[in-house]
Amino acid sequence: MIRKSLVAAVLAALTLGAGLAQTQGKIQGRVLDPSGAPIEKASVSVVSQRTSSIHYELSTDKNGKFLQVGISPGGYIVIFKKEGFAPVSKEVRVSIDDTTQVDTQLKTVEAAVQKTLSEADGLFLKGNKLYADQKYPEAAAVYGEAVKLDPANWRYQMNLGLAFKKTGGSDDALAAFKKALELNPESFSANKEIGETLARGGKLDEARPYYEKAVNLRPDDPDAHYNLGLCLSSTGEPEAALAQFQRAVELKPDFADPYYQIGTLLISQNKVPEAVASLEKFLSLAPDHPMAGVAKQLLQALKK
Repeated sequence: MIRKSLVAAVLAALTLGAGLAQTQGKIQGRVLDPSGAPIEKASVSVVSQRTSSIHYELSTDKNGKFLQVGISPGGYIVIFKKEGFAPVSKEVRVSIDDTTQVDTQLKTVEAAVQKTLSEADGLFLKGNKLYADQKYPEAAAVYGEAVKLDPANWRYQMNLGLAFKKTGGSDDALAAFKKALELNPESFSANKEIGETLARGGKLDEARPYYEKAVNLRPDDPDAHYNLGLCLSSTGEPEAALAQFQRAVELKPDFADPYYQIGTLLISQNKVPEAVASLEKFLSLAPDHPMAGVAKQLLQALKK
């Protein structure tokens, strides 16, 4: 009996471990100097784009390498710093049971420039605190000061845009987001925010390429597919929109909003049973959603 219990316990532990491994990813990379030589003891910060409470602080080894395991899937900013070098930040996506490779090469800077960059970073952190405290106008002002000191830092421009977005300054936000994208063309966040800002202003044709770029950068992001679906639906491409909404729920089965959109598109295709199933799924996931009343009316009409 003892032996059987031990075997059962080991099997349970292995099963649990396998389950955990399938829900986590890892980040690894290498930091080099301008000549291609490894930089030892460079600091590497990995910060979640969803919440700053999820972050990891690492340091490179003698070969310039770093590794962090057990990271929850999602978007992250990886920040590289070393005294005597200009800091670098990159936007990455960590996927389940996968390795995200992030390599970078730092550029040397003079002491005076290093001091300016450090001052800018201090202002940026101050702006982040103000933003977290929902003091958006104050945050925008501080981010603006950071941008003046280091106008080539895409993260400063990005957060400046987010602060303007919160204060209702859509034109200023759009300008900041576009500057961030100019500095970092492969930024998912910049493409997404530009698309959303243009779409809110009714410029759907202009928004579309940014949404498409966001989907290409993060094909496993359900929000990106949903946003593109809304854009395609509004510009008269229901079939393409339906494919995006369906992909969104494949990636995130409990994502309520796409089910509503799928249901309405299926109604237009006269696919009544499928439309009913999608609208019922929407209501089961979000019974208090602003569109719940409309969904109920549609279901009543479809079931008559």
